[in-house]
Parts: sequence; structure tokens; C-alpha cells
Amino acid sequence: MKGNFSALINTDQLVLIDFSAEWCGPCKMLAPILKQVKDELGDSLKIVKIDVDKNQALANTFQVRGVPTIMFFKNGKQLWRQSGVLQKADIVKVAQSFM
Repeated sequence: MKGNFSALINTDQLVLIDFSAEWCGPCKMLAPILKQVKDELGDSLKIVKIDVDKNQALANTFQVRGVPTIMFFKNGKQLWRQSGVLQKADIVKVAQSFM
């Protein structure tokens, strides 16, 4: 996953990484919110969901201690991160600040 992850974030397109887990209730609440964000921002934003249980090394690399944790990347750099459920308007606002 690490090689693919690097290729994923090393792009000039804004990428939102959603670190989550199957057993996580708040993660399930965030999923439809992220779909609404994608619907609003379209191709200007790529959203990738990463299961921390299946990708523990990657979660450790980014020191993900709680789920959901979302991060924005562009050109290989982490621009922003937040743990917990956020509202659509807040995520859109942050995304637009990096576009």
C-alpha cells in the first residue's frame, strides 16, 4: 500500500484521505457526508477511504490514533488533518482553501 499511497498523494489534485474502520460508528456517519462533499466539489477533489485495520503500517506512519481521521494532501504534502466527524460545509470550506 505504501507505494500506491505515495503515488496517490503525489499529484496536484487535492486528495482527501479518510482513515476509518469497519467497526467505527462515527466513520459510518462520515461516509454520506463525504459523498455530499464529492458531489459538490466533483473532480477537483479525490476522496480515498483507508481502513486502519487493514493498513496498520500506514496508519502508524501518519500517527492515526482515532478514527475517523481525515487529511488533505496535495503534491505529496499533508496540508490539514482532523479527527472526528465534520459537517459537509466545514469540509468543503477547508478543501476550497487548498484548491
